[in-house]
Amino acid sequence: MTDILIVEDNKEISELLSDFLKKEGFLVSAAYSGEDALSKFAKFGAKMILLDIMLPGLDGYAVCSAIRQNSNVPIFILSAKTEKDDKINGLLLGADDYIEKPYDIDILIAKVKGLFARRYSSDELICGNIVINKADYKAYKDGREIELTIKEYELLLLMAENEGKVLTKEFLFGRVWGFDSDSEQQTLTVHITRLRQKIEDDPKDPKRILTVWGKGYKFE
Repeated sequence: MTDILIVEDNKEISELLSDFLKKEGFLVSAAYSGEDALSKFAKFGAKMILLDIMLPGLDGYAVCSAIRQNSNVPIFILSAKTEKDDKINGLLLGADDYIEKPYDIDILIAKVKGLFARRYSSDELICGNIVINKADYKAYKDGREIELTIKEYELLLLMAENEGKVLTKEFLFGRVWGFDSDSEQQTLTVHITRLRQKIEDDPKDPKRILTVWGKGYKFE
């Protein structure tokens, strides 16, 4: 998974920002349009998005809104639009911060590093009686290790990181298997069934992985 996805149609700005972030040790990818951003996020994911508003095709507001339907990934809007209503709109759509251009690169990087430290420094994700250890790719229920395949682990982690959100089947399949995978989407249903057998007290009456009919699944 990419650390930071930069969504900026000005390639010079994008490359400059990318260079600074890479020097700080981040894995960076770039998108130059709204459609490109959504496609790359669906295929490869990202731990954070730096998002311009004025983009060709879908603008940054539309991108932010679309991503927020399925993901809690941190989003920083970086925009030359400085009106109060622009900022309010971005924040109401789910952006974590709205930073005006031109910005001080040192302050931006400090904010990025601060967010990563707060959100990703812990190696454990605790969800009730289920603990996911991201350092050793293992999960535990009531203190006992759950025997998971790699795909089962990736699916459980993705859902747990988006606790309470409805995740579409297309989103889950794209993030875990990739849209160019030779596997069929039925594979997702099989893995959901196996996960329920391993983490639910009663797999026939699941309380953790819930089916949202016509949409996908939600982790509680």
